Amino acid sequence: MDLGLVILNYNTRALLRDCLRSLSETRNVAVEIVVVDNASTDGSAEMVRAEFVGKAQPNVRLIASAVNGGYAHGNNLALREFLAQPQPPRALMLLNSDTIVPPEALSRLMAFLDAHPDAGIVGPKLTLRDGSLDLACRRSFPTPQVSLYRMLGLAKLFPRSKRFGQYNLTYLDENETAQVDSVVGAAMLMRTAALQQAGLLDEAFFMYGEDLDLALRIKQKGWNAYYYPGATILHYKRESSKRSKKAQIEFYRAMYIFYAKHYRATTPFYLDWFVLAGIALKGGLALAPEIFRRRDRAAGATG
Repeated sequence: MDLGLVILNYNTRALLRDCLRSLSETRNVAVEIVVVDNASTDGSAEMVRAEFVGKAQPNVRLIASAVNGGYAHGNNLALREFLAQPQPPRALMLLNSDTIVPPEALSRLMAFLDAHPDAGIVGPKLTLRDGSLDLACRRSFPTPQVSLYRMLGLAKLFPRSKRFGQYNLTYLDENETAQVDSVVGAAMLMRTAALQQAGLLDEAFFMYGEDLDLALRIKQKGWNAYYYPGATILHYKRESSKRSKKAQIEFYRAMYIFYAKHYRATTPFYLDWFVLAGIALKGGLALAPEIFRRRDRAAGATG
């Protein structure tokens, strides 16, 4: 098997059906698809069983989770199964259910991976409904400096600046291949060897941030990540979370978890307070007490 593909779903039955139908047209790559349903209430799992499992192509299996343990937890259920196979696929891919995959997209991503032995991660060009670029498909790591530029609005004001436009690399041509820090978990192809070395998604993240965290750990193992616009995938984006207040809070909680895990220990105290205040302000009153309680607990543990 060339590619093991994981689709995590939560209440996006119609979009999931369209995604799987698009994948059934995939050419020139042997792919096994595992759909993980995160305790949906819209009949998603039943639809997959009735229309795809055991049918012709693509080769689809279903893991119906009894609980919604979040993005990292759900994807890890399938990733563990792939890695436990006697001969795991040589690449593994995370794919959102709200995507449409053209017939040649996966084979082009695999060909790029094969042509670049240093590549641990490859991401396609993701386009939104209106044809514009999904900016999240190529990113720098959110260091305190990069996050500061974003929080102050400088990234939006000066998108072509190499200094201020680092987070979404908006100064780069969207049609040129580039080595980047990270792509996005909505369409993230990984060399199996790189994932085995770095470990699975960190389940401390409920949703958001876990793809950046994994990309950083893969890079720390000596692999590179690439944005490759030679493969394009349509992304409807946030269909399962756009009306969720919890999702909005989790976005900023993930920002805090990532910062605390990778940068806080080496960040000067004045910048640390600024970053924490910025995350709390953006995340709202629901998140601020948690952030500062965690800060006090951490201080007490080291004092």
